[in-house]
Amino acid sequence: MNGLSFSELCCLFCCPPCPSRIAAKLAFLPPEPTYSFVSDEAGSKYSLHLTEKSEWQYSQRELDCIEVFMTRTSKGNRVGCMFVRTSPNAKYTILFSHGNAVDLGQMSSFYIGLGSRINCNIFSYDYSGYGMSSGKPSEKNLYSDIDAAWQALRTRYGISPEHIILYGQSIGTVPTVDLASRYEVGAVILHSPLTSGMRVAFPETKRTWFFDAFPSIDKVPKIVSPVLVIHGTEDEVIDFSHGLAIYERCPRAVEPLWVEGAGHNDVELYGQYLERLKQFVSVDLAVN
Repeated sequence: MNGLSFSELCCLFCCPPCPSRIAAKLAFLPPEPTYSFVSDEAGSKYSLHLTEKSEWQYSQRELDCIEVFMTRTSKGNRVGCMFVRTSPNAKYTILFSHGNAVDLGQMSSFYIGLGSRINCNIFSYDYSGYGMSSGKPSEKNLYSDIDAAWQALRTRYGISPEHIILYGQSIGTVPTVDLASRYEVGAVILHSPLTSGMRVAFPETKRTWFFDAFPSIDKVPKIVSPVLVIHGTEDEVIDFSHGLAIYERCPRAVEPLWVEGAGHNDVELYGQYLERLKQFVSVDLAVN
C-alpha cells in the first residue's frame, strides 16, 4: 500500500466514489500466475500444475494431497479453489484468505507446512483477477469471492461452520471479517489486519466515511466467534495501531500475538507465530 499523489488526493475528497479506484490501486497487486489447473480428458476434474515461480518445496506425494477446482461467484466470476489435506484426523479446516501480492501457487507450500504443524486442513481460493480466477480485483468482488469459497467448502466437503477457522492475512482480513460478521464459525484469525482503507492511507482518520473502502473496524463488533489477532510491532505497510484497534473491538478476542520487531511480511518467521497458533487451536478453542 503506497502513498497517494496530489491528483488522487483531490479525487479522493472531491469526487467520490473515485476512492474505490484508489483502494484498488492501494490494495491489489496480483502477480503473474504461478500455477494452472489441468483438466482430465472428461473435463470434470483438475490437477494442479505449478511453475518455478511458485517455489514449491515438497514432493509429488504432498502435491497429490492438494485438490483444486473452480467455482462461480454471485458476480459471475470463476474463482480457483484449493483444498490441502494435511491431516486425516484434523478437527478444523482453515478457510485462508491470503495477502495481496501472492496467488495459490505461491501459497501452496506454506499451506502444507502450516496445516501439518497445527493439525488443520486448509482450504483457500484466489480473488477475482488472481491466478486462475476471472474478473478484476475489487472490494465487492472480495466479498463475493469468499462467499463462493465458503459455500464450496460447506457443500462440496460437508464441513460444518463450527469446524471452520477463518484466517485472513493483510488484505485477506477484509473478506474474512465480512464473512465472520455474518456467520458464526469455529474461530477467526486476523493476521496484520487493517481497520479501513482510509485509515491506512490517512492515519489521522478517526471516523468511517461513507466512501471508505474495507471498513473492517465497523464489522468486527458483530463477530461472535473467538478471534486471534496477530500483528508485527514494526509493520511498515499496515501500522501496528490497526491490529490494536481491531483487537479492542472484538467481543470475543483471545490473547493476541504482538510480534516484537516483525514487519508486514515476516511474522511467520518468528517462532512464537507457530507456537501461538498451536495453542489457539489445541487449548484456547477447547476452552471456548
